[in-house]
Amino acid sequence: MSAITRRAALQLLAAPLAGAALGAVRHRAAAKVKVLVVGGHPDDPESGCGGTIARYADTGNEVLVLYLTRGEAGIPGTSHDDAARIRTAESERACTLLGATPRFFGQIDGDTRVDRAAYAAMRELLTQERPDVLLTHWPVDTHPDHRAASLLAYDAWLRTGQKAALGYFEVLTGDQTQLFRPTDYVDITAVAQRKRDACFAHVSQKPAARADGALPRAGARVPACGGVR
Repeated sequence: MSAITRRAALQLLAAPLAGAALGAVRHRAAAKVKVLVVGGHPDDPESGCGGTIARYADTGNEVLVLYLTRGEAGIPGTSHDDAARIRTAESERACTLLGATPRFFGQIDGDTRVDRAAYAAMRELLTQERPDVLLTHWPVDTHPDHRAASLLAYDAWLRTGQKAALGYFEVLTGDQTQLFRPTDYVDITAVAQRKRDACFAHVSQKPAARADGALPRAGARVPACGGVR
């Protein structure tokens, strides 16, 4: 892994992915990057930066989506084991749609830990994976699992030499993500429908109930930033 700035990482996504433009981007991005996205639950990376995940994957880069939990507490009336099984399958489907590889960190939804052991485990993961780009939740968030994912990722980034380009994404802004101020934007027009499809892969979360205000429609130019969508 070589040090890369966030701006340089995002410049790989500067052009819309269509026709000749796609070929030009792939040519410029001949030196591929590895992207690691850390989210608290299944559907967080998809809703927070699913378009950016698809953009990186479509230009031939490796994208690993790390879910801190399997969403064990996320289906009312369902046991943790059954919910984990259902939501794991939904995550795998969503990642297939986006061109990413899913991975699970092993913590429990609603009972996440930020302690010495968790810090060490995340550092070890970053040391093994050696990402060039690291994306995670903005840390000022009403959900403790989102804060845990962010703090663990940030600590690992610090302690592994700050070599990856670090960026934050937002989820349910104003309800969960708080005080987020975008600095960089990714045009996901060409992949907006795939982001939407990936979010809708999480059927257990009833995505249609919140789709109108939270998810992009095909053809929409959706801003996404330093933090990315």
